[in-house]
Amino acid sequence: MGRLSQAFAPKDHPFFDLFEQAGANGLRAAELLDEMLATYPEKAELARDIVLCEHEGDRITYDTIQRLNSTFVTPIDRDDIVALASGLDDIVDLTEEVADYLGLYKIEAPMVQAEQLAQILREACRQIAEAIPRLRGFKDISRFTNEIHRLETEGDRATREAVASLFQTGIDPMVVIRWKDIFERLEEAIDATENVANTLANIVVKNS
Repeated sequence: MGRLSQAFAPKDHPFFDLFEQAGANGLRAAELLDEMLATYPEKAELARDIVLCEHEGDRITYDTIQRLNSTFVTPIDRDDIVALASGLDDIVDLTEEVADYLGLYKIEAPMVQAEQLAQILREACRQIAEAIPRLRGFKDISRFTNEIHRLETEGDRATREAVASLFQTGIDPMVVIRWKDIFERLEEAIDATENVANTLANIVVKNS
């Protein structure tokens, strides 16, 4: 979208509201997963609340695409709107999958490494939720995106250590497989936050 078109796209455009809703929803899902793992299995029922977040994420994404299809002048490039909406939805989907796996695999107690990864995911989602409102004025978000990149690197390291720990303690092979799946899904959720950070950074650069 050209500069002239952007000049007529208001900063209070509904797309920004939808992005902020999606960011807050992603943070809510990550906070619930963090609480679920920290107290598991006492609060295993929090998985139901995370499913509700996943449904809300789907609704927000649907509303965003529907509005995009009916809007002539958009505040940012149409491709960027799709990329950001999809990326935010991916975070919630992957978070919900982790919660779902805990039940499907009949996990009896959490591993400390999973709790650590959930904390990293929660903090990365917090950075996203705080960065998104700054899109309205295309303000600098580098302190948020830099922190997300740092957290993603920390998540990669924590995942490697978590997977390695499964092969060092004589755990039953089936338990190893189940936890490896959970660790990798947590890592994918953290990676998804970095993808969103990159999209946010690109939007700001293109519109500054």
